[in-house]
Amino acid sequence: MRSRSSAMNDNETKKALQTPTPPIIASDPDTEEMPFSAHFAELRSRLIKSLAAIAIGTIASFSFAPDFYAFVAQPVMDALPEESRQLIFLNPVEPFFVYLKLSVLAGFILTSPFVFFQIWRFIAPGLYAHERRAMIPLVFCSCLVFLLGAAFCYGIVLPLGLKTLIAAGMTESFAATAQISMASYYDLVIRLIAAFGIVFEMPIFSYFLTKLGVINHLTLTRHWRIAIVIIFILAALLTPPDAITQIALATPMCLLFVLSIGIAKWAEPKINS
Repeated sequence: MRSRSSAMNDNETKKALQTPTPPIIASDPDTEEMPFSAHFAELRSRLIKSLAAIAIGTIASFSFAPDFYAFVAQPVMDALPEESRQLIFLNPVEPFFVYLKLSVLAGFILTSPFVFFQIWRFIAPGLYAHERRAMIPLVFCSCLVFLLGAAFCYGIVLPLGLKTLIAAGMTESFAATAQISMASYYDLVIRLIAAFGIVFEMPIFSYFLTKLGVINHLTLTRHWRIAIVIIFILAALLTPPDAITQIALATPMCLLFVLSIGIAKWAEPKINS
């Protein structure tokens, strides 16, 4: 007769055999978590590549900086009275630095596809394979909407804002003459073009964050009041202290926020009933 301990051992063995063994899942090297040092090294590499590309684009753009200067100056020339259509400089190095800033802006525009590609490549390790395949269209769309924002600023906001502000400043009550310096005008233009270009990226970020599961259209809809307040605060920070340019930036931002809600709803994963 077997002892009680032997019987208990047999029962435990049967239970162990009946318990299903959990499957061994092979680790995917593309989805393994990277340590912080590896993330930092990757970020540094992407930044160096982006800055090097912008530097090359800046050097290449410096040769046609005078043409770009005349192109960017056209809105203020159209807004000024015919007898005052010139910009002034207040120190000898001002024209050189204006040309340099315009060259950097032109260099960034020329190399923006590569820069946006580096940004998406840095984000890629946290994505699934099918999400990585969508990166090329995202890079193209990022460049396109940035250029659309810059074109909107140059073609609509600058002419409207400059004509209104200069005309208001040259009324009889002010009795003043417009003398605009190169540095002040081009700093304004560069800041506005960069602001509108970044703001027009809002739908792209909405699509990307929705795909990552960070937000959804219900989240955006629920917090629309807070979003409107933030939009007007950002418009006040990114534009000169006048209501015209602030409203000119805040209005498309509000429309883009509504568009972002629609894109978030479209990008959300569909649940089969």
